[in-house]
Amino acid sequence: MSGDHVIHSARLVDGGTVVDDGWVRFAGGTIAATGTGDSWRRSPATTVTDAAGAWLTPGFVDIHVHGGGGASFDDGGEHIARALDLHRRHGTTRSVISLVTAPVASLAERLREVASLTRADPRILGAHLEGPFLDVGHKGAHDPALLRPATAADIETLLDAAGGTLRQITLAPELPGGMDAVRAFAAAGVAVAVGHTDADYDRTLAAFDAGASILTHAFNAMPGLHHRGPGPVAAAARTPGVTLEIVNDGVHVHPEMVRMAFAGAPGRMALVTDAMAAAGSDDGDYLLGSLEVEVRGGIARLAGGGSIAGSTLTLDDALRRAVQEVGIPLVDAVRAVSETPAAAIGRGHDLGRLRAGYAADAVLLDADLRVRQVWSAGEPVLR
Repeated sequence: MSGDHVIHSARLVDGGTVVDDGWVRFAGGTIAATGTGDSWRRSPATTVTDAAGAWLTPGFVDIHVHGGGGASFDDGGEHIARALDLHRRHGTTRSVISLVTAPVASLAERLREVASLTRADPRILGAHLEGPFLDVGHKGAHDPALLRPATAADIETLLDAAGGTLRQITLAPELPGGMDAVRAFAAAGVAVAVGHTDADYDRTLAAFDAGASILTHAFNAMPGLHHRGPGPVAAAARTPGVTLEIVNDGVHVHPEMVRMAFAGAPGRMALVTDAMAAAGSDDGDYLLGSLEVEVRGGIARLAGGGSIAGSTLTLDDALRRAVQEVGIPLVDAVRAVSETPAAAIGRGHDLGRLRAGYAADAVLLDADLRVRQVWSAGEPVLR
């Protein structure tokens, strides 16, 4: 086999297990084989990396991210590329391009651009629409003047513009036409997420029964847990097949609530960044969609009202915090940045695992879970 690459002497973290003294062989953009010990030497590789006992995980998959490196995905083309470069250096080898609330015509235009980029750039998995079909009372960092119930015409416009590349949509199912929207998007192959919602426990269960399969940034922009009104988080935790997103930056969700969520929905947690342009950049003033955002001490809040406005998180930091601050076992935290989010958007068959036939995406982490090297589609990422 020529032109291949072996990473050996690693502690492979994959599929909820750890394999000591493991190796992975890339052939082009695909994992060709895995094994242990010196068995990789039977077929010499063109390039060899000695991991020297470091952790090797699948490449991270972020299904909810809005930008980074000073750039916002809403601004298109070169801004998307700049933000992806930032996140890739932190281990995120595949991303869903999340777009904030805007007029439907504007969103359709952005979806067409993301569709074109998705076909050209394997790092891009498609688009995520966070809005405009959201509850005004749980708007977070979305322009309330642009929020609206979904209509059949809106749904058709957005699906047509995306051309099969709309991977996820966040909506409030309690709005007029909300359940019809859940069914329509799910029938089109879009992962429907309940979020920015006033839905109670029963309405959320009904949305999952209608085809929704994700809870957008659990605990945030929705009714909380209450002993007489358990709310959307409890509904998601009790429903098999539903993935719960968590923004684990120490600001969005208290560590004890993160621990409770992992315990309540084992194997169904997806760590996401919900990162905006300031991720990997400096404090300062930014825009998120049409709204002004102030970033101070790495915390992003709306200039008007003070609502949390996304994060400045990267997935390697989310992983470290999960293990070191929350106490999540490493194998579970790794699954939450790789296998689970990939499966949530229908890519569990080729992303998020270190096994033959999967994409050659991997992250080498030191003992403190800091990124040493990243490979994306078999190619090393410059750091």
